[in-house]
Amino acid sequence: MITSLRTARTALTAAAVTGCLVTLSPAAGATDTSSAATAPPGRIAVDVASVNGSGCRPGTAAVAVAPDNSAFTVTYSEYLASAGGGAAATEGRKNCLLSLLVHVPQGYTYAVSHVDYRGYGKLEPGATGTQKASYYFQGMSQTANRTHQFHGALDDNWQVTDTTGIEALVFAPCGEQRNFNINTELRAEVGTSDASKTSYMAVDSTDGSISSVYHFSWKQCPVRR
Repeated sequence: MITSLRTARTALTAAAVTGCLVTLSPAAGATDTSSAATAPPGRIAVDVASVNGSGCRPGTAAVAVAPDNSAFTVTYSEYLASAGGGAAATEGRKNCLLSLLVHVPQGYTYAVSHVDYRGYGKLEPGATGTQKASYYFQGMSQTANRTHQFHGALDDNWQVTDTTGIEALVFAPCGEQRNFNINTELRAEVGTSDASKTSYMAVDSTDGSISSVYHFSWKQCPVRR
């Protein structure tokens, strides 16, 4: 069941961002330009509408503003999948669905331009780990999926980035307020490794939390006459 969070609202100065995320066609209603627009002359706010999943229990995921005000950051504190060593089968897959409401100045629309994920992995030889993410706007069938796989032996920090060309960004429909949904998944599998030994993948840095950073790109909406 989706658990509503206490609204975590953050205001940030809009900034133009290069680099891109979603490999889908741009949404109708946004000005067709070959590059991102300059930043809108105002402020935007990100509301956490809801959170759901075994990897982000209530109170273990939060949204904050990046230091340069060009992105928002989702921090997790208990996002870990493990396999082997007596771990229950249900521990091998964890997921988190975040639903965010992004408020932008009138006359502009946004897309998430690229996403950085960081974590730690300890995989025995023959074990595998998987990090997967999809991004979509509420009510839109267009969905981008990205999958990154890791192979043991591994005992180190990991980082992945979802990127693509500016022409492939998916923008929020102009003049409409729709939630932006981020669905992530983390897996750990024994594979051919020694099943008596534990392997795990964590969306978690060495300080006990992980900041997944989502960067914005902008377009101006057509002027209504």
